[in-house]
Amino acid sequence: MAATIHDIPDVILLNIFASISDTRTRNSLSLVSRKFLLLDRATRLSLTLRGNATDLYMIPTCFRSVTHLDLSFLSPWGHSLLSSSPLFDPLLLAHRLRVAFPAVSSLTVYARSPSTIEVLVQQWPGLKRVKLVRWHQRLASWPIGQDFVSLFEQCRNLNWLDLSSFYYWTEDLPPVLRDCPEVSSSLVHLNLLTTSFAEGFKSQEIKEITAACPNLKNFLVACNFDPRYIGFVGDETLLAVAANCPKLTLLHLAETSSLADVRGDPDHEGFTSEDAAITRATLVEFFCGLPLLQELVLDVGRNVRDASLVLEMLNSKCKDLRVLKLGQFHGICLAIESQLDGIALCSGLQELSIKNCGDLTDMGLIAIGRGCCKLSSFEVQGCKRITEKGLRTMACLLRNTLVKVKISCCKNLDAAASLRAVEPIRDRIQWLHIDCVWNGVDEVGNSKHSFQHDQAEMGSSSEYDEDMMSRKRCKYSYDSSDFQIMENNGFWCKKWEKLQYLSLWIGVGELLTPLATAGLVDCPSLEEIRIKVEGDCRGRHKPAERAFGLSSLAIYPRLSKMQLDCGETIGYALTAPSGQMDLSLWERFYLNGIGELRLSELDYWPPQDRDVNHRSLSLPAAGLLAGCLDLRKLFIHGTAHEHFMMFLLKIPNLRDVQLREDYYPAPENDMSTEMRAGSCSRFEAALNRRIILD
Repeated sequence: MAATIHDIPDVILLNIFASISDTRTRNSLSLVSRKFLLLDRATRLSLTLRGNATDLYMIPTCFRSVTHLDLSFLSPWGHSLLSSSPLFDPLLLAHRLRVAFPAVSSLTVYARSPSTIEVLVQQWPGLKRVKLVRWHQRLASWPIGQDFVSLFEQCRNLNWLDLSSFYYWTEDLPPVLRDCPEVSSSLVHLNLLTTSFAEGFKSQEIKEITAACPNLKNFLVACNFDPRYIGFVGDETLLAVAANCPKLTLLHLAETSSLADVRGDPDHEGFTSEDAAITRATLVEFFCGLPLLQELVLDVGRNVRDASLVLEMLNSKCKDLRVLKLGQFHGICLAIESQLDGIALCSGLQELSIKNCGDLTDMGLIAIGRGCCKLSSFEVQGCKRITEKGLRTMACLLRNTLVKVKISCCKNLDAAASLRAVEPIRDRIQWLHIDCVWNGVDEVGNSKHSFQHDQAEMGSSSEYDEDMMSRKRCKYSYDSSDFQIMENNGFWCKKWEKLQYLSLWIGVGELLTPLATAGLVDCPSLEEIRIKVEGDCRGRHKPAERAFGLSSLAIYPRLSKMQLDCGETIGYALTAPSGQMDLSLWERFYLNGIGELRLSELDYWPPQDRDVNHRSLSLPAAGLLAGCLDLRKLFIHGTAHEHFMMFLLKIPNLRDVQLREDYYPAPENDMSTEMRAGSCSRFEAALNRRIILD
């Protein structure tokens, strides 16, 4: 008699299900049989709730084992969770959540007001991990620390707190930590990299926080290293952090300006006008006080010069260091003759990021490739003096380990040069970021320099590119929507076999269509792409082409997820001067052709008018998004009128839609239908009434 899967003992099946973390895989397995359904429900530990907060009857009651509960996606998104309707009892929702999920120890929630936190933590006083989310402004009428008082008073077992997406005042936190010493001393993870801060935490506040939390292992904080400001972070602060928290294994100290992720000027020399008030002797003492460090980020935004000897001490004092990210450090690798020095001696590093290093050269890159032989991830930003030759040689040296590369804002590394530089690991790389700068690449034709370079490299790099001679020759011709591969034109057809994630930066008004011509045409495993468009379009005239070029991405057969971020594209919200385009026309330009892609997930950030804090979906954009017939998930990181949202009902299998104003400051009051909770509720009701086969 043949055995079936049902003959496997329940204990083994339970362990199999518990080992599966992918949500859609678990959902599919639960549809096989009732036994599998019960096993899935019994082993599900993490759950993110969708739906309207007022629909109590839709709260699932079968996930009794869930320990991590994410309520930050409940709709209407951004409204106060426990007061979405004047007829709604907030205590009833909190009670129903506790009854449905009695084992919760980790909670994520959008806390528009302190009352939300107060009511929820009463339901789960045993909470250990909390992440708070808020993009709306903190009201000045609230007392200092009001957001955190109930959390620290009720949750005595709290040891993990994430405030990276929560807007508050820096003076709110230190008094609460000081007044609750028992909870503060039990914290092991504290994330204060809040992107909406203007200046970050002051020196005295960091000292008070670290003094109150001596057992921290992970500490991430946004601060200001500019000595011209009161409360800047300098030598005294670094020594206090090391003395107060000697158990740190992860430390991020980042300049607030670096959190905006805005591309700098490639022509900048890399040196700032002011030096950071951090001495080399202090850095050595700082590293000596943190022997357990495994991950270190120092993005100071001000010059730290002659860092070679300091980084050698870092290697000798922090033996377990695996991740290092440096911003505005100079002299990190002198690369004198063949002797290794500086950062090249950190042989245990697995991830390295170098940002705005004014004197990093090709020889420095080669030395890093020789010394840091375990690197799996390498990022370089704003380094003007490095070239394709140095980066390519480094990639050759790290061919057996390197799978993630980011190249950004480097003057000598445009798109084509960046792709040629990482060619030695083309068959291994899984994650790649480049800037779409098309120097010498024809928008619809070819790159003569690229072909000539390939011919020259055939002989010089044969030891690293064994398959160079076996490549087929191809030709690319562009026909308004796609690239066709044809024969005999003198281009090498390069296959990026394992590339799964591609990130692109592109300036406003530029086209995406030269991407394949630059060298990215054959990517059989590419599943996700992120495109960030940045620039001020208010002084630009109408582009000569009618479309940005999204349709050209149809050559990637497995592409299913996209993040299209136009949030840093600045323009006119409603009216524009004669001869210029308003944001609705720019949206049409960027989204034209998106319906030709078989996307299942899309995150879209509309362009914005900062003068009126306006980031809203336009009529042309709504119509173009409605043409994405394979979409299942659509997040619009902005607002939209109700009747524009109704266009999306044309997408047959669309299941998860949300408006998220996750930018600071999120709009407080808007008399249009963009912000009304009733508008979101009516759209969701119409979405849920449809019959979806899957």
